[in-house]
Amino acid sequence: MTRVLVYNVHQLRAGVGAVAAAIERHRPDLVLLNETGPRRRLRALARELGMAVARDPLSPLRRRIRNAVLVRPPWRIVRHRLHRFADVRRRLNPRGALVALVEGPAGRLWVCCLHLGLHPLERLHAAREVLALELPDPAVVGGDLNELPDGRAVRLLRERFGDAWAIAGEGDGATFPATSPRARIDYLFVSDGLVVEGVRVACDEPSRRASDHLPLVVDLGPCR
Repeated sequence: MTRVLVYNVHQLRAGVGAVAAAIERHRPDLVLLNETGPRRRLRALARELGMAVARDPLSPLRRRIRNAVLVRPPWRIVRHRLHRFADVRRRLNPRGALVALVEGPAGRLWVCCLHLGLHPLERLHAAREVLALELPDPAVVGGDLNELPDGRAVRLLRERFGDAWAIAGEGDGATFPATSPRARIDYLFVSDGLVVEGVRVACDEPSRRASDHLPLVVDLGPCR
């Protein structure tokens, strides 16, 4: 089994220790993070969790896109790259997708961690860009999409990937806001062949305190 956790950590404002405690309760093998805050905090989080981290490359002349993929040994990061979404409206607060190839006991897996914007058309254009990346199978795509399940971007991604919550979740799957969740806006999508054995939203008190989102925890079985 491979456990994947998807989490918008709100710039790590609650502190590295609080976020690390919320994540460690679930012992994930792979973590997809949004709003990771300053680089030094992200490095400290990875150290505290004992995980390797793939993040946006240094780019002094461009604003950061704060997505990250973390892996727990024996999983390792083979390579990674950042894809910046093309929407020109996001120059002051750009969005993008971090794409990583990871390898572990279950074999190789492509991971795409994305954070979509607040405007519906922006999200739709970004979803089209994600599909244009043509990720090989097996692959997972996840993050804070800022969109409900009936939104156009979510529906478009479902044409290529399975929605883990729709496959194995119970209830509404709401992840936001953490103190009184009413909206399902955090997702993990899986390619054909990946088996979703279980999925849940972590509603424990440490998770509620650590961010304004709740973590989404997905257990994947062996590929069919």
